[in-house]
Amino acid sequence: MSVPAQLRAIHHHMRTAQEHENRDPVVTYYCLLYSMQTGMKLDSKSPECRKFLLKLMDQLETMKKDLADNESITQEVVGNAHIENYALKMFLYADNEDRGGRFHKNMIKSFYTASLLLDVLSVFGELSEENIQHRKYARWKATYIHNCLKNGETPMAGPLAMEDDGSDEFGAEGFSAEGPSHGGSFRGPPSSQNFNHQDPGFGSSSGIGFTPAPGPSGPPPSNYNNINIPPGAFAPANTPADVAPPSEPSKPVPMPRGAPTVDPSLLNAQPQGGVQLSAEDFTKAQKYCKYAGSALQYEDVGTAVQNLQKALKLLTTGKE
Repeated sequence: MSVPAQLRAIHHHMRTAQEHENRDPVVTYYCLLYSMQTGMKLDSKSPECRKFLLKLMDQLETMKKDLADNESITQEVVGNAHIENYALKMFLYADNEDRGGRFHKNMIKSFYTASLLLDVLSVFGELSEENIQHRKYARWKATYIHNCLKNGETPMAGPLAMEDDGSDEFGAEGFSAEGPSHGGSFRGPPSSQNFNHQDPGFGSSSGIGFTPAPGPSGPPPSNYNNINIPPGAFAPANTPADVAPPSEPSKPVPMPRGAPTVDPSLLNAQPQGGVQLSAEDFTKAQKYCKYAGSALQYEDVGTAVQNLQKALKLLTTGKE
């Protein structure tokens, strides 16, 4: 479907949905849902937008029926975990390539797509402060590296401080740049680096052509709730430039050294007297269990143990 000009802010989210139709329909569904919800806020009255949004609603209804047996569609907490894990894996692939100084179109697209999927998480509720920062940094990095390559410059590898040009939008697409700056936690680029928050122009009209962003592959990050992990923990160090990571299922991953051991006190854990669990506590516990299940799909025992311990501690003490 052609996106009306009034709804240009969802153009890239719609493109991401299209790219994942065969690769991951769950990602497609939630990208379309985000696009519909955002489009309703932007313009639901003009004939052109109203027609577009009605078609989008029909498409979502059809997908919901077709995916009725998929827990990521029927259970919000599972869908939330699916999109968050996918976004963070994409971020980690791009971040690892960046830290290794391997700058190419797929890593740029991965950074940018990760930021779009972090937008999509808002369909499940307010974004965490951490994900707001991840989204802003991923979008900034994609634009910075794209502009450098387009201008024949060599980007600075690794984390950088984001220069603030006073704008809260990313060019014509109107993407939000809310969220605190990373400030002194990152090395700043030279003051002569002329970066501004412009739409990176991903697509056929761009100075750099793009293939679809590589989907998540390989073992998941060592901590689903914290992407600040050492370089090399996601993508192989010898990933060739401009080549997407392999899409075949990852090989079993041995339990890493230093992985957490099971706390004996939690093996026979029972709720402590007077513990009052809120609906939010149960939701968090469900998320931890889902993270553990996702980790076990990749045979990542360490991450599974970490998240199951968090769930047990929350359910027995009411504290994280």
